[in-house]
Amino acid sequence: MWPGTHVRLGSTPEPGGTNFALASEVAHAVDLCLFDESGREERLRLVDFDNGVWHGFVPGVGVGQRYGYRVHGPWDRARGLRCNPNKVLLDPYARAVAGEVAWGPEVFDYDWADPSRASALDSAGRVPLALVVDPTFDWELDHRPGHAYADSVLYEVHVKGFTMRHPDVPPELRGTYAGLAHPAAIGHLTSLGVTAVELLPVHQHITASTQAHAGLANYWGYNTLGFFAPHDGYSAASRARWVGGQVREFQQMVHALHTHGLEVILDVVYNHTAEGDQFGPSLCFRGIDNHGYYRVDPVDPSRYLDTTGTGNSYNVDEHKTLRLIMDSLRYWVTHMGVDGFRFDLATALAREDGTFQRLAAFFALVDQDPVLSRVKLIAEPWDVGQQDSYAIGAFPDTWSEWNGRYRDTLRTFWQGRQPGVLGELATRVAGSVDIFGPSRRRPHASINFVTCHDGFTMADLVSYERKHNEANGEDNRDGTDDNRSWNHGVEGPSDDPEVLAARARDVRAVLMTLLLSRGVPMLLGGDELGRTQLGNNNAYCQDNEVSWFDWAGADPDLLAFTRAAVAMRRAHPVLRRRRYLADPGYSVWFAPDGTAMSPSTWQQPGRRAVAVFVDGTVAPDRDAVGRPLLDQHLLALVNGSAQPVPFVIPVTNGSPGAYRWALQCDTADLAPPAVGGVAGVTREPGSSVLVAPRSLQVHWSVPAG
Repeated sequence: MWPGTHVRLGSTPEPGGTNFALASEVAHAVDLCLFDESGREERLRLVDFDNGVWHGFVPGVGVGQRYGYRVHGPWDRARGLRCNPNKVLLDPYARAVAGEVAWGPEVFDYDWADPSRASALDSAGRVPLALVVDPTFDWELDHRPGHAYADSVLYEVHVKGFTMRHPDVPPELRGTYAGLAHPAAIGHLTSLGVTAVELLPVHQHITASTQAHAGLANYWGYNTLGFFAPHDGYSAASRARWVGGQVREFQQMVHALHTHGLEVILDVVYNHTAEGDQFGPSLCFRGIDNHGYYRVDPVDPSRYLDTTGTGNSYNVDEHKTLRLIMDSLRYWVTHMGVDGFRFDLATALAREDGTFQRLAAFFALVDQDPVLSRVKLIAEPWDVGQQDSYAIGAFPDTWSEWNGRYRDTLRTFWQGRQPGVLGELATRVAGSVDIFGPSRRRPHASINFVTCHDGFTMADLVSYERKHNEANGEDNRDGTDDNRSWNHGVEGPSDDPEVLAARARDVRAVLMTLLLSRGVPMLLGGDELGRTQLGNNNAYCQDNEVSWFDWAGADPDLLAFTRAAVAMRRAHPVLRRRRYLADPGYSVWFAPDGTAMSPSTWQQPGRRAVAVFVDGTVAPDRDAVGRPLLDQHLLALVNGSAQPVPFVIPVTNGSPGAYRWALQCDTADLAPPAVGGVAGVTREPGSSVLVAPRSLQVHWSVPAG
């Protein structure tokens, strides 16, 4: 062991050897443990300690070396001190990981027979190890798409589930980063018209012991162990025994997606780790510096403060933890090429003294960072078990937020059972100005979605009244009961043509509402195919056909409709303006009789039909050379009732003879929207049109005559 440097945490290969550095202020000593392929261990003491970091340089060690740490220090469970040198611990800065957890008493730092005593069992050979890797990649020819929020359509997708059953992806690539980069996979994304994939967690994660013993898996990936390492289970290179090859494979995937104009956004989980509550395993952070990495209960330090519902909460009040998060985020942008992040339970990252703070240190660090302040930042604006858990609208100006109120409102309206929802629907479709307007944020602050990984798919939303999570092994107690779903009289699969037609009609209506709304639309991957999870609304542990895309059973009509609907949004600037529909002079809302909606009309509880006119010439955005992006006017006729409703085409802009209206989409019709052409006849203002039950029509203006 030679003198090293404390500046670069983790393992850094250099000419002649590798520098190792581990942050722990509670440790008395740290052993670097080098393992060969047979599992033989060599221990080297890190003798230098500077600025809270143990470090050293090891000559002759290079890329591909497996390693871990043994931390010597106090073990007193009652005081929350958990150092136990019998446990081999993963480097928190590991760029790649090899191996899995072999569950047993060896991986816990306490004695199962007497939890007040430290475990004397050695965990070597039963825990994942870090790998020394060279993360450099030639990004010189890579071009980041850089889509504006207003032009973005997000596609939330699971790396493995997307291609596991894809017939045109080679079997050896299915379920991997290379599979997602395959031309067949990219071809689907580009034909769909989305601008970004939002990947469910790809950080190295593990399956908890309870799921593993039940034969289940941590499919979603919200159980992070390594914040710098791409999950090796999604790597074709790892399957082929290329040590550390998952890093290069991930980089090549990002480059391939960029080449086709697709951004890569990662769902990241910095609010908790895979080590769970105080009875969980000792795999990394707990044994390195428990008080430093976790929020420990000040009254009972043997326990954790849990605002995540997972047993622990990451300690963002601690400088080493904040540094790790910031270093990790920058690494994924600069070395792995990603374009943004969706932060799971983001409210937990901004808790200082237990309360959510809009000016929290984490937000300040991100805002001033020259790398991170320029990428897409998306918050899941809630956490668990606090009075201020739901902080929607309270995040900084540079952030966007998953809009759960949008989801709930659209589901409630199209479910059709609750009165008085029309005004709320209009507010959500108009960009949720009530939520984001007070802080002077643009409509793109709202990430609009109706379905996501957590909950029903779109097909299940219209096919199930209740969740069916029995396969999860929790007696159907898990998952939310607030689904706001409907089944058209049949619970689950049906071969009744009328039921199937009604479900398909509702899906088209919901999708079109989403794509007409102000804000950034997000599609759940597979909804365009009619993907079902058989009523499971919490498929976090279903790494099987329940969650994987069923390409053979795809609905071609729904796929064609979704492609055309996305294309329509991308073809019309008026749908992507950076203004709220509620801005003065931009839009007018009309009753079916053609008169403008009044406050008293909005408040009528039984009203379920409305028309909206959007002016395509008011305050237009500009193209790359500064020319105004003028557009046609939009007229949408929405009927959420169970009966057909006649609409009078309203007179707008004070010039009834200037233009006529051409029908471009009728969600009651199986035909996809017409893009760039005129579908059917045109209608004059003042004429009447019948809108079918539970459907909407989209009309675009064309010059009269």
